[in-house]
Amino acid sequence: MAVPKQKRSHSRTHHKRAKIYKAFSVAVTTCPNCGAPKQPHRVCLNCGYYGKKQVFEVAK
Repeated sequence: MAVPKQKRSHSRTHHKRAKIYKAFSVAVTTCPNCGAPKQPHRVCLNCGYYGKKQVFEVAK
């Protein structure tokens, strides 16, 4: 079984953990129909369109 030869320092451990538990940013684009911000490849929750097709009606 592999055994480390030396102890990993606190600085090195925390540096590695910071990359694992880092908060990631969400990509945002604009809807081509209404111009509202939305995530790419998802239905616009403001107007109900996906691309140029209406997927569902939004109650107003």
